[in-house]
Amino acid sequence: MDPLDLDRMSVRDVNRSLRELRAGDEVTVLNPMGRHNLAVGLDNDVTVRIAGPAGYYVGGLGKRATVVVDGPAGWGVGENLMSGLVRVRGNASQSAAASAHGGTIVVDGDASLRAAISLKGATVAIAGDVGAYCGFLAQAGTVLIGGDAGPHLGDSLYEAVIYVAGRVRGLGTDARIEELTETDVKTVTDLVDRYGFDHVDPRNVTRVASARQLYHFDTHAHDAY
Repeated sequence: MDPLDLDRMSVRDVNRSLRELRAGDEVTVLNPMGRHNLAVGLDNDVTVRIAGPAGYYVGGLGKRATVVVDGPAGWGVGENLMSGLVRVRGNASQSAAASAHGGTIVVDGDASLRAAISLKGATVAIAGDVGAYCGFLAQAGTVLIGGDAGPHLGDSLYEAVIYVAGRVRGLGTDARIEELTETDVKTVTDLVDRYGFDHVDPRNVTRVASARQLYHFDTHAHDAY
């Protein structure tokens, strides 16, 4: 298809055109210039390449589509993703993959604070470092961090599992380091091979999961109520 040029079209018109694509279509969005809410709400087997930096919430609320950003992305990339793939060929700002239910979000650079916050089943693969509170309240899904993880990693997470190839600067509440299993190694190997994270050794990652102490309300002062 002919490219969609944001120098000539509004974000609303571009998104409308993207939602009208048929299965198998591929299109490039030109001159994004950090605009917000690009390629949101897609629901078809299409490929969208955004030729430059994107703003907030690129690729959010999507199903089945492949969205590739050739540059950095702002807050909430892949937010509430249901299926498909969102890939950032650069760094991602805060809350990447927030509340993503399915599909995969890949960041080829670093990710800022609260990556994979409230994750609900998606796979998140970050080649570089992540900031504080990665995996905060993550309920389900898998997170691979190819670099270092900031403080409060996995704070209050539930069933999600986080793998860190670099240093863990600090664990959050109810997160703990667990022994790596062969199933974990296979999971990480599949992600490394699929997304080209050649710098990650699947047998030399740290597994972080829930200590399961926050599943039930408990108080030592219950007699006071």
